[in-house]
Order: sequence, then C-alpha cells, then structure tokens
Amino acid sequence: MCKVWLPRKQYGVLVCLTITLVALALGGGVTRQASAQGGGTLMGRLEGPRVISDRERFPSQYQEAPALADLVQQGKLPPVQERIGSDPLVIEPVREIGNYGGIWRRGFSGPADFWNGYRCCGHDRILFWDYTGNIVVPNVAKGWEISEGGRVFTIFLRRGMKWSDGHPFTADDFMFWYEDIYQHDELVPTKAPILAIDDKPGRMEKVDDSTIRFVFSQPYYVFLDMLAGATAVGGHSYQGRSLMGGFAPRHYLQQFHPRYVGQEAVDQLVKAAGYDNWASFMRYINDWSLNPDLPTVTAWQTTSPINTPIWVLERNPYFYMVDSAGNQLPYIDKVVLTLAENLEVLNLRAIAGEYHYQSRHIDISKLPVFLENQRRGNYTVSLDPADSGCDACLFFNQTYDADPEIATWLQNRDFRIALSHGMDREQLNEAFWLGLGTSGSQVLAESSPYNPGPEYRTMHSTYDPQRANQMLDALGLTRKDSQGYRLRTDGKGRLRLEMTTVGGQFLQFTQIAEMIREQWGKIGIQADVNEIERSLAITRVGANELQIHLWQNDGTEHPFTFPAHLFPFSPSGLGGSNIGPLWSRWFRTNGVQGREPTAPMKKLMALWKQGFTVPDAQRIEIGKEIWRVAVEQQWALGTVGLSPAGMGVRIVSNRLGNSPGRQYNSPDGMTPAPSRPETFFFK
Repeated sequence: MCKVWLPRKQYGVLVCLTITLVALALGGGVTRQASAQGGGTLMGRLEGPRVISDRERFPSQYQEAPALADLVQQGKLPPVQERIGSDPLVIEPVREIGNYGGIWRRGFSGPADFWNGYRCCGHDRILFWDYTGNIVVPNVAKGWEISEGGRVFTIFLRRGMKWSDGHPFTADDFMFWYEDIYQHDELVPTKAPILAIDDKPGRMEKVDDSTIRFVFSQPYYVFLDMLAGATAVGGHSYQGRSLMGGFAPRHYLQQFHPRYVGQEAVDQLVKAAGYDNWASFMRYINDWSLNPDLPTVTAWQTTSPINTPIWVLERNPYFYMVDSAGNQLPYIDKVVLTLAENLEVLNLRAIAGEYHYQSRHIDISKLPVFLENQRRGNYTVSLDPADSGCDACLFFNQTYDADPEIATWLQNRDFRIALSHGMDREQLNEAFWLGLGTSGSQVLAESSPYNPGPEYRTMHSTYDPQRANQMLDALGLTRKDSQGYRLRTDGKGRLRLEMTTVGGQFLQFTQIAEMIREQWGKIGIQADVNEIERSLAITRVGANELQIHLWQNDGTEHPFTFPAHLFPFSPSGLGGSNIGPLWSRWFRTNGVQGREPTAPMKKLMALWKQGFTVPDAQRIEIGKEIWRVAVEQQWALGTVGLSPAGMGVRIVSNRLGNSPGRQYNSPDGMTPAPSRPETFFFK
C-alpha cells in the first residue's frame, strides 16, 4: 500500500488516502495504473482518429447540425455542400459516428491561459500531426509536393473552403499575411528563424487561388514538420496574436492596414481603440481569443472573449471537416470555459464532475481524490504520459545581470551541478507525482530517436549532498553565517537565490520550489520562493529579471519544431527563454541584438540550425548531440518527468464519446488536438 501525501499542511489540505498502485512499464520510465471504487485501468492503448485521403472513400452526400439546417431552410445560410467546399477534410472517428448538440464545459485560469483554447478548439495549422504525434497529415491544406531536392514545397489548399463569415479562403490570405504582415518591419521586426535555412530567408509565392509555394535556397528537410507543429507558421488561431501563423483573413484585416485604407484612417482607428501604436492594435484585432469579429477557419469561433469570466466559442457553420459518414463537424455546438480563481478551485470543480473534458491544470497530486469520486462525478480518469523529461525544471537565467554576484553563480556550471546534487528528486516524486514519474535530468524519453543514451537520465542529477557540499566548497563558498548558510564572496551577507514560480498552473510549482528550498538549505544555500501571476512572469522573463524559474520542458520531444523549452529560442514567454532572454535576442537577430552566448550554447544553436539542412538519419544524430550538450551543461535542472503530470491526467465525462484510451501528450501537437476534438460528442 502506498500512502499519498503532501509534505506540509501549509501547502494545502493534508491528503492521506490509500489506493492500490500496480507498476506498469511504459516507454522511458515507469507509470502505474490504479483502481479505486471499481475504477478500471487508467491508461489504455494509444489510439485516435484517422484522416481519409482516398477520394473513393469520401461520403457521397453531406449532413449538418439541425440548427444549421434550419438556417439553410430560412435562406440565412447556403447549403452545407457549398459551405464545406469540394475538398473537405474527411475524418474517421476513433470509435463511432457521433451525435450533434451539447455544450462542452471546461475550466480556464484567465487571460494568460490562451493555450487552453488552442488545445481544445484552435486547430488550424496548415498541416497536422496524426494521433501518434509522429506522422504529418493534411489539415487546412489538402496535400503537398516537394521538389528541387527539398528546396520547394508546394501546398495545395482546399477548393471552395471558406472563412467563418463565408468569405472564400484562398492563396490571397497567405500572401496578405506574408507581404503585408510578416514582411512589414513595424508589425514583425524580427523574422522567424524557421522561415529561413542556414540564415537565408525563404519566400512564399502564389501559384494560383488554391496553391501556394515556399521556396528555399537550400534543402529544408523538416519544413513539413514546421507546418504541422506549434511553430511560427502553426496556424492563424494559435499565432495570430503575435501576427504570425502563415495566413490571415485578408478581407477583414485590410480595413486596418495603411496600404489599403491610408495611414490617417488607421491612426484614427488606433486612437479610438485606445492603443498606443498600430502594431499593438493589430495584435489585438488578429487575436482569435480576444476579437469575436475575427473570421476563423477553426471548428469553433470566439463569441465571448478570453478576458471575461466565461470564454465562449460557438460552432463555425463553414467548417471544412466532415466525418466518414458525411456529417459536417464539429458535433458539439458550443465550448464554454469558465474562469477558476485558482488551480484549487478548478480541480474541485473537476472532482465534482462540472467539466466534460479537462486535462489542462488538473493536479496529479489529487489523483486519489479523482479516483474516489469517479462514480459520484460521472467521469472517468485516464492517464496520458508525456515523453518530455521534466515536468518542473529549474531554468537558470544565464543573462541575468541585476546582481553581479548572483549572475556569476547562475552562470557557473559547477555551481549548477552542485545544486542539482542537492535536490532529492525521489522525495519530490513521491510528494507531488505520487511516484508516477521518473526522476533525473531534463532529457527526453529513451524511446525517442533523439535520446543520447540511458546514462544521461542520471547525469549530474542524483541526490548526493556530500558531493554538492564538496563542489560548493571548491568554488570558494566556504564562509557561512550562524545558521549555516553560505555567504556571498563580495562581503554583502548571505548568498540568496530567488526561485520564481507561477501560481495556478498544471503542477504545484510553488510547493515543489518550497521543498527544493528546504533541500538546498541542507547544503547551505538560501533560496527564496516568489510566486507571481503568469502574465507577469512572461513580462519579467522578457525583461531579463528572473534568476531561476520553475516551468515545464514539455514539447522537447520534438526538439526541432518545439525548441523553446530546450534552449533560448523564443524572444519572450516561458520555458527556454528563461535560460537567457538576451541570448534569445542574439539568436533571433543573428547577433545584432542581445548578448553573445557562451561557446557551449553557440554550439547547441549551430547544431539546431544544421539539423534543418540534413536528411533524417543525420538529423537524429544531431538531435542526440544537442541533448548531450544541454544535459552536460545543466542550464536547466531536471526534477521529475516522463509522467502524466503535465496535462496528462484526463478527466472525461462518461457522456462524452470518442475520447481515446490514451492519447499523445505534447504541446507541439496541442493535445488533445491530435484526437480531433471536433469528433467528440455527447451520448
């Protein structure tokens, strides 16, 4: 029997429930299945819906939701065949053809929780990952062709496809984004690395109304992955708020663009809306989660924005997907996300059965309580382990400079390794992961082709306080105060580090940091824990203000399409930019801005760029070397990973159909997107 506990009462209600845990080997680590009050297996087999590409299997006729059929009868909508176009995307559901109707209820944590909506409802990437997370399949585009030795990518769009307001969706929407947004230096001053190869920018061309072409100077072997992943060209709904995405509604946005209406008219619009500049105004106007007037091609469109207590998305009548029986998707009419004041409230609502499907923000430490309440809440608990190695990484900011003494230690590899040896990961695993995770470094699962070897799981990542003390002493941190804490070398008192956490997110980051703080105290290191709100954390990361920040490294199982949690790739935000936002600016501007990285980081960045220019076999070897550098340098200290803790504890109403037994869990796939939530339905 295993007692499940939280370490101190000050962290919350002390849980001491007993459940049966049966070990089950999985991938690179060990997870467990549990049963309580008759609950079944928590982890099923990986499964999901499939794209039907053979036109011989396409439906011969199409149906639609009753409410839309009524509008057609009233003459307020064209017939369904005209709305979906001549090239719909046909999806075979994972289990059965569904029924129309209903409201999908979820929880979200506020305006900074925009990923919540992308994951459930914002699936408009040009291409897509299938349910395994490894195979590229059609999505907004119906197909592609690669020519000239991997230098030219021709993308075929869907004929007759439309925006949510009924306006045609064509190559002009891609060219408008490329020429009038992306190429406009006021809107996008720093261009995306993934639209260049070997630092030479590619270009987008229009072939005809339903065909575009990306042209590069050198072979770009992973470009299709870029179009399928959560990248800068990862779709309008996901990237519109940063004016990226690959396409945008030309017919709507041109009314706000000086090229089409003149600068004076635009200035008046910006002033009337209360914005300081045109770029900020455009980011708002093009934000799928904020602007209900913005046309979209997603299954649901925002009708009540994210900055209100209830974020509402309603069915898009022009959505281009159908099921294998010819029913226009989605099945569900509306998605309603209700604001939860904090993670505790959201989890209590999930325990009470108030959500139909929720994995985002579900706290793994409450798994015993979820299991106890399955019948009462009329839901089923499933586990979706991830292949990422660290659910709560400690990212050390290598460009922090507000305090020179602290900066020196953050940038010292031996200091970071010493702190790593001062962490008792097994204690963390039992306290916050219920023993369901794998302790060690941040390296990805051993089942991944990019894994550099089993020895990297424990490299510099074992609990060895004696070794930690020896290393700290060798660094010259030998003087201590009366309480045993090490003193600064500049004579200014105790050496104090600051660990910043974000409240109300995924795991109990603050409580995890508090336990690490206590563990580090045993080796004489003072660490103060500071919890802040997510939007503020994003701002402070970009401002280079944080010292050490706890966040996930999910997505690193796809290191070339989702590198932001692996190295300083993003100019702002959480994850990898915590390692050094000034390094990120250097990388994004080819050395024009920011700060030049150290030799190991420059090596990693160069390897990452090289990986785009070589075939798969060479790219895999390069990926292994990238991980070797990252783990050996310990810019981010791993704790526990390879678990379902990061959005992999799935609470699903027993009324909801087509939820898979197990699903691919990754932000690059925007889980549950590969499970095609458009096919979820109420029984």
